[in-house]
Amino acid sequence: MTSATPPEPLWTPGPERIAAARITAFQEWAAEHHGAPAEGGYPALHRWSVDELDTFWQAVAEWFDVRFGTPYESVLADRSMPGARWFTGATLNYAEHALRAAEDPARAAEPALLCVDEGHRPVPVSWAELRRQVGSLAAELRALGVRPGDRVGGYLPNIPEAVVALLATAAVGGVWTSCAPDFGARSVLDRFQQVEPVVLFTVDGYRYGGKEHDRRDTVAELRAELPSLRAVVHIPLLGTPAPEGALAWPELVAADVEPVFEQVPFDHPLWVLYSSGTTGLPKAIVQSQGGILLEHLKQLGLHSDLGPQDRFFWFTSTGWMMWNLLVSGLLTGTTVVLYDGSPGYPDTGAQWRIAELTGATLYGTSAAYVMACRKAEVHPSRDYDLSAVKCVATTGSPLPPDGFRWLHDEVAEDLWIASVSGGTDVCSCFAGAVATLPVHIGELQAPSLGTDLQSWDPSGKPLVGEVGELVVTNPMPSMPIRFWNDPDGSRYRESYFEMFPGVWRHGDWITITDRGSVVIHGRSDSTLNRQGVRMGSADIYEAVERLPEIKESLVIGLEEPNGGYWMPLFVHLAPGAGLDDDLRARIKATIRAELSPRHVPDEIIEIPAVPHTLTGKRIEVPVKRLLQGTPMDKAVNIGSVDRPELLAFYEELGRGRR
Repeated sequence: MTSATPPEPLWTPGPERIAAARITAFQEWAAEHHGAPAEGGYPALHRWSVDELDTFWQAVAEWFDVRFGTPYESVLADRSMPGARWFTGATLNYAEHALRAAEDPARAAEPALLCVDEGHRPVPVSWAELRRQVGSLAAELRALGVRPGDRVGGYLPNIPEAVVALLATAAVGGVWTSCAPDFGARSVLDRFQQVEPVVLFTVDGYRYGGKEHDRRDTVAELRAELPSLRAVVHIPLLGTPAPEGALAWPELVAADVEPVFEQVPFDHPLWVLYSSGTTGLPKAIVQSQGGILLEHLKQLGLHSDLGPQDRFFWFTSTGWMMWNLLVSGLLTGTTVVLYDGSPGYPDTGAQWRIAELTGATLYGTSAAYVMACRKAEVHPSRDYDLSAVKCVATTGSPLPPDGFRWLHDEVAEDLWIASVSGGTDVCSCFAGAVATLPVHIGELQAPSLGTDLQSWDPSGKPLVGEVGELVVTNPMPSMPIRFWNDPDGSRYRESYFEMFPGVWRHGDWITITDRGSVVIHGRSDSTLNRQGVRMGSADIYEAVERLPEIKESLVIGLEEPNGGYWMPLFVHLAPGAGLDDDLRARIKATIRAELSPRHVPDEIIEIPAVPHTLTGKRIEVPVKRLLQGTPMDKAVNIGSVDRPELLAFYEELGRGRR
């Protein structure tokens, strides 16, 4: 028997691009200095990186010239998961590395940040100015009594002040945590009350969709409900004076002070990120200064091919891990583009306009935005000068095949499309961008270096070409050092290590192809399992949302007490569309033809909108619980939902089915 002909790639990097890629230079250097394979390209390098894990991460630290205040004794003293111990004995500081480009006189006046709001006028902040402001604010934080390990919070949009506050916090050894100002008070308190910040940076409001949103009442509520606060800093984004008892931002960043970088242990906390918290209090995920530093140098400097000549734009808010990753673009000497505003204002093409205005070389966005542009018939290459863009990256949900084709056709034929997948839990990617590999439609290029990514069946057997659980069988430096307020580590272990002890199980369904690429099928805890055939919800969305009448959809699979299985599809229709028998028939025919007759929904139900988490992910598991009859207060954390009023419909439907 002959094997099937492998599919043609959508894009293949040319010899010049491969030769110029930073990952190529790294492989050549690692072959000379650390015994990495000189031949075999990325697959050989990846195999070496997981087989020789200690040596690989030592090589990353040397290649990027990581500055250790005190040297490390061993790279990986304990490989246990959880509990891996990295670079024992070492001290360092993340902020020192983020500001290193400012030390080069030739670069000091160049922009470290390009800041854009809905007025679409980029404002630069130079490396020298960023370093000066961080030095001034770090000194003020120390004067306020902030010590290593103290938490500092930000209730801030994606503005330069947020970057300065994060870096100043890291410089003093504090622990940063942030929420976007569109989060309501309850959502913020669910997060910040867990970690008890001693300083809080706030804005008086923010601008979104052409409107001003006053947040002073919310800030007052946060101050009243966070007794740990010693100081509140007011940033007058809307021009209001500082409220009584608050410090004024301009006064804290006025001094010309060299930053002092506290040398902290490698595993010292850098920041706290939060899970979406849809079914309880959000998990407060603690990641380390050293772990994030090395992981982000690898992810951005090798996988994303970023360096001093690049401009890095990712549409994000401070409430999503992608903001933290975006700020880490500074580690590679890259100019970071901050956009504060609506992703689609004044029109759907807004993000492409920002990419043009800022000369972005790597532009990152959500798969949902790409598909919205396709539906709105946006023509990026026709309407904007995107000649600087080398790579368009997407995350948040799997990029459907039509999204790949649209980017290829409407942006550039010679476009590196990097669909990436990871998680808040590691603040990085398990799989995605590799500048030297081809891109196949609907696939992530490869697992990341140092990440032994596998697809497992329920018994722990590795699968190739079949859907299985996403697992990582070796530790990554950016895996959480712990959860906050989880003293015995039980919540941490239950979250990732319960199904396969000692192995990270992430909760996604994936396929690893025989070519080594990766397909993501959506969350495994909301998997559709009909007659033993499993399918991810993302596959349903990709097929259904091609229909022009469907704006967005939500599919749920419910195991019933009598052994039955009910699978409704909820559809949010495009303006002017109606859910008639013809549209129902076309939806069913699409799923039957493109996916599987088993996964044709039992009912198709129109809804006014799809509920999401505050970071934009469709809420599947809580809706499933509501449909099973679970009371609202037990099924979902209301503070984590963008439009809680949408949930009443599912609760009522669940009551009716009991």
